[in-house]
Amino acid sequence: MTLERNAADDGSLVVRGDIPKTECMQTLQIGYLHAVAAAAGCSLQPHHQDYRGIDWDVTHGASLHLSEEKEATIKVQLKATTQYPLPPDGEDFALTLSNRHLRKLNYQNPSIPRLLVAMLTPADMAEWVKADHALTELRRCCYWVNLAGVQLSGKDRTTIRIPAEQIFDDVALCEIMIRVGAGGTP
Repeated sequence: MTLERNAADDGSLVVRGDIPKTECMQTLQIGYLHAVAAAAGCSLQPHHQDYRGIDWDVTHGASLHLSEEKEATIKVQLKATTQYPLPPDGEDFALTLSNRHLRKLNYQNPSIPRLLVAMLTPADMAEWVKADHALTELRRCCYWVNLAGVQLSGKDRTTIRIPAEQIFDDVALCEIMIRVGAGGTP
């Protein structure tokens, strides 16, 4: 149990539950993914067992997709962390993955493209969500990267680079799906 003063500083107390913080971070990122998919008009299918290194299938239906089903699908692995600062505008940032996880994302020519979607969350849970009558705000955003063909560099872990301009939002997801639906890469 965590007891803290309300961010509004009105003297009230907030009692957060005792779920481990890493699980709460994962839940926050799933909520972000759902919001982006909803705004992009995509459906989501969870992978309940993470044995393949994939958390979600994301499908986008549109008449311009080349497949007979008129759908494009990508596989998404989510990664949330507090260990990195927010990247400066226009720069990329480093993220270290276990080689076991990277091997599941770096297929050179996957039949369905695979993306890593990384969220840099504030360390303080009280900063994750802000809401008022006009707006609900999640802190911070997610970034996407296609790791197809990325080589392993460490014995057990590999540091990858994620471009900070590749913000994972509804527009980016639609653009990714249009490229994939035309037979291209994300």
